[in-house]
Amino acid sequence: MVDVGRFREPSGDVPDEVIEAIGRASEALEYVERARGHLYTFHQLTGRADFLFEEAADLLRIAGRGEEADELDREIVGRNVLDGRWTFQVVEEYDELYYGAVADAVSRLEAKFQQGRRHVYEARLQERRRSLGRDSREQPPPTTHGAHVEDDPARRDMGARGAPVRP
Repeated sequence: MVDVGRFREPSGDVPDEVIEAIGRASEALEYVERARGHLYTFHQLTGRADFLFEEAADLLRIAGRGEEADELDREIVGRNVLDGRWTFQVVEEYDELYYGAVADAVSRLEAKFQQGRRHVYEARLQERRRSLGRDSREQPPPTTHGAHVEDDPARRDMGARGAPVRP
């Protein structure tokens, strides 16, 4: 049983299989978070490229190549990346249709079975794998490594990402 700082075991008798399932769902959310980050990277890289194409058109115009500059402006600058959408719209749709639903689902599981605590499965894994009596394996971390995050009872009605859990 893990009973240290914010990684205290949730009260009640929650089967190991449920904690493991929530651990898997949490891991899945981490992959979704990474995918979302790549989507934002796509958004920023595509936007930057658009501005560079505009600069290239301006430079072509300065160089007396108005026809080529006009073609870049007409065919590339400000172009949709998907049918009827710019990248910000793709990001917003992903957030609204998928990311939000995934984050809410994991938060609801954590709230229902783990009192809103995150990473309970990992905390159990850490406890099982700890090499007791060796440096850098103590629990909780030494205070010299920074402020220790305490469990905040006021956050128990909040989702894992700090937003209220939707019923």
